[in-house]
Amino acid sequence: MEEKIVYKELSYRIMGILFDVHNTMGGGYQEKYYQKAIKLSLVEQKIPFLEQVRTDLVVHGQIIGRYYIDFVIDHKVVLEIKSRINFSKRDIIQVLGYLRQSNLNLGILASFSTDGLKYKRILKGFENRFEHSSP
Repeated sequence: MEEKIVYKELSYRIMGILFDVHNTMGGGYQEKYYQKAIKLSLVEQKIPFLEQVRTDLVVHGQIIGRYYIDFVIDHKVVLEIKSRINFSKRDIIQVLGYLRQSNLNLGILASFSTDGLKYKRILKGFENRFEHSSP
């Protein structure tokens, strides 16, 4: 049985950008520089996106906190970038929170490190299951 990949074509395009950025820059830079490079590639490829999207955490009608999502791509995919060797459980929980708050279903967590590009595709509602993980 073939698994359905959520937003397959868009996901492949995003992953192509992430690999291109890492192949061009390598690891070891601050997140803000990877973010600028990803933004340039999204613009070049004419993929619609929003950057540093503010989403409020509201409880009982009161704002108790704010999130800033690195990218929302084509109003479908949350992209969160890091510049460290490994993901933490906190990073995954952060993306799941972004998905809940933004009412989107797919998040991509990408880390640019000196060990290579690492990524996870995270689906809302599947807190203990990921579509794909790099080693």
